[in-house]
Amino acid sequence: MPGSRRADRRDEGESSPLRLIAVAVILVGLVLVSLRLLPGSPFESSAAAKWGESDASSGRSTSGATDRSARQPAAPSTSPSPALAPLPFAAKDLDLDIEGWYGWSVLDRRTGKIIGSKNMDETSTTASMIKSWIVADYLRRAADADQTPSDAKLDDATRIIRDSDNTRAEQFYNSVGRDASIKRLISMCKLTDSSVAPDKGWSRTALSPRDTARLGNCIATGTAAGPKWTKWLLNEMKLVRGAGDFGIRKAFPAAKQKQIAIKNGWIDRTREQQMHINCLAIGDTWTMGVMVKYPIDMGYDYGMKNCEKITEALLSPGT
Repeated sequence: MPGSRRADRRDEGESSPLRLIAVAVILVGLVLVSLRLLPGSPFESSAAAKWGESDASSGRSTSGATDRSARQPAAPSTSPSPALAPLPFAAKDLDLDIEGWYGWSVLDRRTGKIIGSKNMDETSTTASMIKSWIVADYLRRAADADQTPSDAKLDDATRIIRDSDNTRAEQFYNSVGRDASIKRLISMCKLTDSSVAPDKGWSRTALSPRDTARLGNCIATGTAAGPKWTKWLLNEMKLVRGAGDFGIRKAFPAAKQKQIAIKNGWIDRTREQQMHINCLAIGDTWTMGVMVKYPIDMGYDYGMKNCEKITEALLSPGT
């Protein structure tokens, strides 16, 4: 029917613009999607992963090459750190049949750890044991002043260490400033219990067993004598002979004794009516101090043997 066909054409005319709009919307949408996916486009999606880059939201690095192994958590180490060999001494409370007062201390040179008797911070007079410091102080100060001791002076130092020569020790003590030298000892070796005996001489210096072990470590590390003379001094202390060769190292097997550096002190204190016997020893991984005081009428030999006895009681089985 003519009227009906005109209606159809009118409907087609009215629907054509709608179709064009729909097509245009679809095309615009496709263009926008293409622009978001196009690398470098200002409409590029921030969530879209790029070639050669990691997903930023994953928390992984976005720069440099990707290392697959780096994505995995580090496996815990299965190799334990090597344990230190035990010292030849066992920490224990001693109850020995010894007359008078005694104390002891051992310092682990590898860790700095100190063990000792409950009274290891109590002091006694050093007697000749302090000569190890006096010689060390003299040698270090000479090196610091770019001076080399003469052969005669080195021979004197040998006599002081090996034979405990008092006359030469006094000469060296004067040359290093007397009390000032002991103050350097306390400061440089970080002693906590010890003190100077003002104007009373080197023999009256007060050290504790704990500070005696620290003195030994101060010598062993090179602080006392300095890098130039430490090896020389330790060798001289290994060669102590005669009356001064007693105490700590005598508790070890004969072959081991030659490797242990020592400096001992012994004196009868008439004012106190006491014998003061002191022992310093330096081993490969340890230093040790033993000090004893007892009635003067018991003689030197009693204390000398008790330094050895105390050490024997502390040695681990099989040492």
